[in-house]
Parts: sequence; C-alpha cells; structure tokens
Amino acid sequence: MNPTPQTADAAIRDHHAVLTAALRQRVPHAAVPSTSSDHLAYLAQALALDNPALFTDYVAWAKVMLGQRGIATADFAAELHHLADLIAEQLPADTGTAAVAFVRAAIAALPALPDELPTFLHPGEPLSPLAHQYLEALRRGERHLASRLVLDAVATGAAIRDIYLHVFAPTQHEIGRLWQINKISVAQEHYCTAATQLIMSQLYTHLFSADKKGVTLVATCVSGDLHELGVRMVADFFEMDGWNTFYLGANTPHADIISTIIARRADVLAVSATIAHHVADVDAMIRAVRADPECAHVKILVGGSPFNRDPDLSRRLGADGTAADAQRAIELANTLVHAGTA
Repeated sequence: MNPTPQTADAAIRDHHAVLTAALRQRVPHAAVPSTSSDHLAYLAQALALDNPALFTDYVAWAKVMLGQRGIATADFAAELHHLADLIAEQLPADTGTAAVAFVRAAIAALPALPDELPTFLHPGEPLSPLAHQYLEALRRGERHLASRLVLDAVATGAAIRDIYLHVFAPTQHEIGRLWQINKISVAQEHYCTAATQLIMSQLYTHLFSADKKGVTLVATCVSGDLHELGVRMVADFFEMDGWNTFYLGANTPHADIISTIIARRADVLAVSATIAHHVADVDAMIRAVRADPECAHVKILVGGSPFNRDPDLSRRLGADGTAADAQRAIELANTLVHAGTA
C-alpha cells in the first residue's frame, strides 16, 4: 500500500509520547511546556485531512504566542527542524515522508508569518465605544458594570443583533488575542468568557419573543472544544430569526446529536470548531450524520477559525457551507432550507 498523509497521521499518533519526550529533551521550552505535544497534535490533524495549510496556520499562531513569551522565531524554527528530524528518525521512511514535508513547508513559511496580531476592536465600527468600555470592565473584573453597559444600551434602542455582532463577538476575539500575546492569563480569559455567557443569558427574554417560522436548528461543538461561546451566539441568532433552536453545547456524543436531529426534525445542524486541532472531529461528526438515512435531509453548516481561513475546507468535509459570523449563518441557512423546499 502506498503511504498517504493519513497513514502518517496514524503513525504520528502512535508515536506521540515518544516524539514528545524526545523533542522536549532537545528543545526544553520551560516557559511553554505544552508546545511540544501541541506541535504533534496539530500536525496529526493536518495529516488526517491532507491539508498542510492547517499546520502552517497553527505555526503562525504559535509564532506570535511563543514570541510574546520570550521565545525567538529562530529558536522556534530550530524546534521545528528538530521535530522534522525526529519524525524522520522515529517513523518508517515511507510513512514519515508526508509528515516531514508538512513540517518543512511550515518552516519555509515561518519568516513571512506575522510577528504580531492587530486588535479586533476598531474605531468607527458600530458600537465601538461600547465594545471598548465592555472589554475594559471585564478586564477589571467588573462584570456587573459590563452587564449594566449592555442592558442600558438595549434599553436605549441598541438592537440585540448589533450587541452580539459588534460587542460580544469582537471582544471575545480580542480576549483571545490578549491571551495569545501574553497580556492576560488563562484565568482572566475564562472569567471574561463566563461573564459574557451570563450577560447573554440576561438578554434571553428578548430573544425568545420572535414569531416562529417552523424551521429547526441543532447547534453543537465537537468533543474537546471548550470554546463554545461562538456557536451559542449562532444559536441565539437563529432564535431571534424565528427558528426553533436546540443548543447542545460541547462534548455531546455523535449518537445523541443524531437522535436529537431526528427527534426534533431538525432542518440544519450547526457545528463549530474554534481551532484546527478539532477539524478532524468535525469531519467524523459529519460522516456520522451523513451515514444515517434519517438525517439525509439535514443541511450542515460549519464555522470557526479554521473555516474562516480556508472557506473551501467545509466543502471538502462534506458540509453544505460555512459562514464567518452569525448573521451570515442565518442567511445561508435560510437559503439552503428554502432551496430544499422549492
């Protein structure tokens, strides 16, 4: 059998512990001890999907994250060279070739990848002053003030859709950026996210007042993806548009997702993966849904950072489409459902 990226993926997974230990011995990054394992996990995902761009995208993210923690790009490049060498040493030549090629491609791209990330909060955007005030309140640990800012804005006429699109979404992206550039801790990131989830729930009396259209959405994120706020926002947008929504959160088994689709007669399944590491899990979920004849009518939308960077990825996984934000997800879903009933 000829070697493929998929067989290299299996080999990487089988040798994960050995390769991780060997890489940590050669390049002991005490400041970020988890990166050796992360390199291999993301590489395996990219190989599973035969998509070297996914690994290069991870390397771009890691370059910024490591650089902000005192690890120079030259040192990161050296680590990747060590990774390629170890794969060549530890894996059989035929299965290791594809993995080494993916790593070498990322190394070649590394010098041109950005060293910094621009802010997600831009002056002149709708509700920009509110978004800045909201973020600063969260960073100070003042969630009650953050809540009051949002509730006052709604009381004075701000549309909840605009609050979601122009306050919650960009501030969540900005919080992720601030962690990546080492300006806030994991604890602060989690606090800000939990506070936004709480404040979103305070708006639910407005969400559930829309007239129903007789269409149903099931929304979830893949196993292990703890960044579920984005798909929850998508579900809320569908609710505001008159859809019946069933938000399942994260880590729901495929069999339970399928049974919910069938029991609720869902028209659309929305699946989120916030990082490339989870794309293969999206692939597995789509395959499971497509394999059940009772789900043959269901349209599948996928979203998250990997799909924003590579819009064609959704098609290759067998989804019906992807959308960069909640509003575009609704527009696409309505088009797909309408086309299916025309």
